[in-house]
Amino acid sequence: MPERPVLVLTATGGQGRAVTEALLARGATVRALVRDAARPAAQELAGRGVEVVTGVLEDPGPLADAMRGVAGVFALTTPFESGPAAEIAQGRAILAAAREAAVPHLVFSSVAGALDHSGVPHFDSKAVVEADVRASGVPFTILGPTYFYDNALGGTDRILAGFLDLPLPGDRPLQQLARTDHGAFAADALLDPDRYLGHRIELASDSVTPTEMAAALSDVLGQEVRHNPVPLAAVTNEDMHAMWTFLTDPGYQVDIPALHAAHPDIAWTGFAAWARQTFTPGR
Repeated sequence: MPERPVLVLTATGGQGRAVTEALLARGATVRALVRDAARPAAQELAGRGVEVVTGVLEDPGPLADAMRGVAGVFALTTPFESGPAAEIAQGRAILAAAREAAVPHLVFSSVAGALDHSGVPHFDSKAVVEADVRASGVPFTILGPTYFYDNALGGTDRILAGFLDLPLPGDRPLQQLARTDHGAFAADALLDPDRYLGHRIELASDSVTPTEMAAALSDVLGQEVRHNPVPLAAVTNEDMHAMWTFLTDPGYQVDIPALHAAHPDIAWTGFAAWARQTFTPGR
């Protein structure tokens, strides 16, 4: 276990929080970068002994300050606030800071399929960041998460009303990932860097069809949930339309059995188990 802290960028977001929780569970010292240290989520981390620092992904100065003296950094970029060009700029700011601070290991969370020339805007921007990571001289590991189970929570009201809205055929498997599994994997890479340095690893917990997902949700909720196959033409956002076109065919290509066999210490939460953990009353 490294004595120096591990830095988690965007530590109160979905991915960052999962990585922070996994690191804390393993007894690591964590430094968390957040936008606003006064927010309740940041204060809660501070109350648990996490060193909370402030900064944004676009500003390499505070990023470099946060990165000094760390054992490793968990980083991600996002196009969903300001677009793909902003995501690339975030990646370059992170790498400039990592070089300045001489970070010994950067674990970058990209996306599965980023190197498949899919034409999905936020896949392509992450591919640019990945190329920058490889060329940066910073020791790295790249993780490629598939579709997160938690994305379904954007449609919670519809699920509770009996409908799972997905722009996929009912029998088309969708490789997906539990945030907790992603967090555990990233923590393992950060705490055992020699095993992971220089590798790019795509991650998936399960591969289930929309029909199977609806059946699992029905079982948990005790009421029928039906898959509603949203027409692709109804997905008007250019990025999301391109993503769902890709997920319909060819989709992610993670070798799930080989991944799970190589990393048996990860829980690899199935969709049905995630549904029980998420939708069971009182949990």
